[in-house]
Amino acid sequence: MVKQEQESANRPDNTAFTQQRLPAWQPMLSAGIVIPGFVVIGLAFIGIGVALFVTSQSIQVMEIDYTGVEQNSPCFKCSDPNVKNCVCQLDFTINRLFEGPVFFYYGLSNYFQNYRKYGVSKDDDQLSGDLDSFKSPSDTCAPYQYDSNDKPIVPCGSITNSMFNDTFKLHQIENGVKNLVPFDGKGIAWWTDYNIKYRNPTVTPLRNAFNGTVKPIFWPRPAYELDPTDPANNGFINQDFLVWMRRAALPDFRKLYRRITEGKYAQGLPAGNYSLEIAYNYPVLSFDGRKKVVFSNVSWMGGKNEFLGIAYLVIGSMCVVMSIVMLIVYAKFKFPEEE
Repeated sequence: MVKQEQESANRPDNTAFTQQRLPAWQPMLSAGIVIPGFVVIGLAFIGIGVALFVTSQSIQVMEIDYTGVEQNSPCFKCSDPNVKNCVCQLDFTINRLFEGPVFFYYGLSNYFQNYRKYGVSKDDDQLSGDLDSFKSPSDTCAPYQYDSNDKPIVPCGSITNSMFNDTFKLHQIENGVKNLVPFDGKGIAWWTDYNIKYRNPTVTPLRNAFNGTVKPIFWPRPAYELDPTDPANNGFINQDFLVWMRRAALPDFRKLYRRITEGKYAQGLPAGNYSLEIAYNYPVLSFDGRKKVVFSNVSWMGGKNEFLGIAYLVIGSMCVVMSIVMLIVYAKFKFPEEE
């Protein structure tokens, strides 16, 4: 009797849900449904692929390597690590209007920002403005935690210490006169990085928050002086700093440096001769890396990316081919009772 009561207590309720009596629908796949479905999906993918590929082809991209490995390179003298404060100049020509807005990137190759120990080598509390972490940086920052005098490094870690520090000035040459092309460096970082993830200490002036600390070893100036021209663009919310801290997934990458959107260049870079002045500071030859600058515009699909369009075309074509194969097989081997 007791055993029967226990079984009754464990028995599920007699409802349609617990007893799995809910109405259900199961598709009955037949040749009349599958073959047209493959055709429709294939044609849709081919249409999207054509649109993506044509759009990608219309995007203008110009890359210029300035590593300086080759002896005939204008930056060859600057590639010597013993040469300091070196400036080199790249001259190039644009044959037709480079439509705007133009995005100006710097690119690095053979640089593994995705290396795990490199990626965790930072102090998130420091970067969120916690003053206690200024005096005692996280152990994850080692060996860029303290300097040789045992003073805390702010910001600490490998990522911040290796921040890209080449600078660029672009000139258009008209009738032998160099005209500076204005760069726009506002809003180049992710909104979440600027407004949420990274914060400056609530200390005024900002430099007082860094008392008793030292700048990263590789930096030419402290964090509160990253942008001498704009006091609001200093500290951990500096746009160039935020762009660098957003790590790349692949060893060959490019990061946004500036936009060209102002004055007579709002519609793009006119055809003509240009000169790019480079303050060559960032060493890459020690790890067989290379440096380049990239001019590019964008479309509704983003930057130039032919792979996405090709992938859609391949998948769409495969669907159409499979539908034809299935139609032939069905027409040849169908059974009378299936008609």
